[in-house]
Parts: sequence; C-alpha cells; structure tokens
Amino acid sequence: MGDKKFPVLVLIHFFVYLIGTTHLVHGDLSYSFPEEMKPGFIIGNVAKDLGVDLNTLSSRKAGVDIEGARKRCCDINMNTGDLITLNRIDRESLCGRKPSCVVKINLVLENPLDLHHIRLHVQDVNDNSPKFKKILIEMEIREPADRGSRFSVEEAHDADIGQNDVQRYILEKNDNFILSVDNKKFQLLLENNLDREKQKEMNSLLTAIDGGSPQKSGTVQHVCHL
Repeated sequence: MGDKKFPVLVLIHFFVYLIGTTHLVHGDLSYSFPEEMKPGFIIGNVAKDLGVDLNTLSSRKAGVDIEGARKRCCDINMNTGDLITLNRIDRESLCGRKPSCVVKINLVLENPLDLHHIRLHVQDVNDNSPKFKKILIEMEIREPADRGSRFSVEEAHDADIGQNDVQRYILEKNDNFILSVDNKKFQLLLENNLDREKQKEMNSLLTAIDGGSPQKSGTVQHVCHL
C-alpha cells in the first residue's frame, strides 16, 4: 500500500516545485517596425515593457528564440534591455505577398524560468520597383482592326504590397492607341483606324508606377506589328 503512494507523493512534490519556480506570461508583447532597417535598430525595450529587472538579465541568461526554422534576426542587449535587429529584415523574403508579416519569438529567462511571447510585425516599405517579365512586348494586329477595339496588356509585377504595389500605367502618347482601365484591368484601346500601307510598325513606351513614397516605376518597350 505504501509503495503505491510513494510515486504519487513524488509527482505532487515535483509539480509544486515547478509551480514555485516557473512563471509563464499570459498575453503577447507586440512591436511593429519597418523592414530593411540597419543592424542594431532598436525594436523596443523588452526589459522595461515586461517589467523585468535590467540588472538580472545576464544572471538569468536572457535569450531570444525564434519560432520556426527562420534565420536568427534579433537579439537582446543585456546592458540596455533593448531588442535589436541583427541584420536587415526583408519582408518579402519572410512573408512574400501576405498582407500581414509576423515573426514570433520567445524571450527566455532562467532562475526562475520565465517565457515571454513576443510578436514582431514587419511593415512593408517601398523598396521594390514594378517590373515587366520582358524588356520588349510585341503584339501583332491584323487589318481590319476597328476603332474601339481593345487589346490586353501584359501587367507589371511588384514584390511590395498594398499602396506600394502597382497603382497605374502610363502609355507614351501616340497616334493610334490610348490606355483604357476597366475594373482594374489595363488594355490598349484603338483610337484611330490602322493603315498598314502608311505604317507597318508602331513603337511606344509603357510605364508602370507604384503608389509608394517616393514612387518607383518600371518601363517596357511596346511594339505593334501590322
């Protein structure tokens, strides 16, 4: 009978010990900061924000653990309690075109054991320009092509999101085409009838512009063959 009670008592004492030496923080700490900041950029002061005694960071072996198989991107300064970047953080590499980019990290303290969950919201900056897949877009049009005919335009792509993505296109002024926008779809609209005897080829520049500040753009040569 006594032998059966012994393991139970051991377990009870073990859990009492864990409760006395472990403090788990409820609720996440959250910071937002722009991507591409220089190494050493201060994200926030975790010691102050979590109410941790700055003088105990070293003795309690404060450390940062990145959730998932991601490259270590930040660390804690033991002297100041600041959470700092170790390298430039590229939002597109981390999250692609997802509307929200969050890096989850854990701040671990020992003696007693504390685990603090921290969420880093990496904000997009306009660090990419619109790009077309080709440096030259060629289109063949057969006569007769009626005035008002529409022709699809190859869209540019921008690695940035939201307002920093492509917002509008500009077509170099010419005698035959204007740019038409219908439900965010860009097309070439034939404004004047074409005459192959007068002109067999038409060249114009198509420019894609994003909405960032400062704005960035990408240009492609557009050639129409008759």
